[in-house]
Amino acid sequence: MKTFLGMGLLGSNFVKALLKRGEEVHVWNRTASKAKALEADGAKAFDNIADAVKGADRVHLTLKDDDSVNEALEQASVGFAPGVIIIDHTTTSAHGAAERTEKWKSRGYTYIHAPVFMGPQQALESTGTMMVSGDQAIINIIEPELAKMTGKVLNFGTDNNKAAGMKLIGNLFLIAMTAGVADSLALAKALGISADDVATLFNSWNPGAMLPARLKKITSNTFDQPSWELDMARKDARLMMEEAQHGGIPLMVIPAIATEMDRWIAKGHGHDDWTVIGKDAVG
Repeated sequence: MKTFLGMGLLGSNFVKALLKRGEEVHVWNRTASKAKALEADGAKAFDNIADAVKGADRVHLTLKDDDSVNEALEQASVGFAPGVIIIDHTTTSAHGAAERTEKWKSRGYTYIHAPVFMGPQQALESTGTMMVSGDQAIINIIEPELAKMTGKVLNFGTDNNKAAGMKLIGNLFLIAMTAGVADSLALAKALGISADDVATLFNSWNPGAMLPARLKKITSNTFDQPSWELDMARKDARLMMEEAQHGGIPLMVIPAIATEMDRWIAKGHGHDDWTVIGKDAVG
């Protein structure tokens, strides 16, 4: 039997998918009505978190942050069954995941951090990506059941906080990408170009396909073999900012990137590949 703590959009859809596969699931949420709503799908809701975990061999968490996870686990622990495996899908700090692993191990329980790159619909459809790291003997036991919850399980090895770190790295890129999209739309607005035209561009030309090459360029330290010189990239950044300013539309991220470009140009890297601005990240 499984217990899920945290019935937000992700957690509730994980539960619905498990119920459709015929599994017995207990649920709890701080706002009890969200857990109660899942009784219509076959879950058993509890007002008391310790009662919710009684008899469970797996306790899954889909909560907000380190504090909410720590609080929930402490309150639930009086109901933990011997040998229970705690599987936390919450996006948390890496150091928090490491501390929880050791804390619950010292109290006789197993904690595994398994964050996801999945939206609510993917949780319902059991598609997407889940990451794990830590005790490989335990992961070998739970990986088949985790695979049923998601389309892909990425095992990042024995470091008990690496999965947490990988989730933060991935989310950082999503935030940066979204900010870049916002700047692209802002520049389009300043130039009188429609969002539909921008969509036509990106539907035909996928800059995301360049990511592996950009990553390799930065990590291989081959900046002296430029495909786009930093001076030229900085010139384009200037044009972007001037056009946006002319249209009265502020840009969000390009000005900060231009400042970093200037720093590297001042250090004599103007004729290097523009990716040299990422050199310190791997140096």
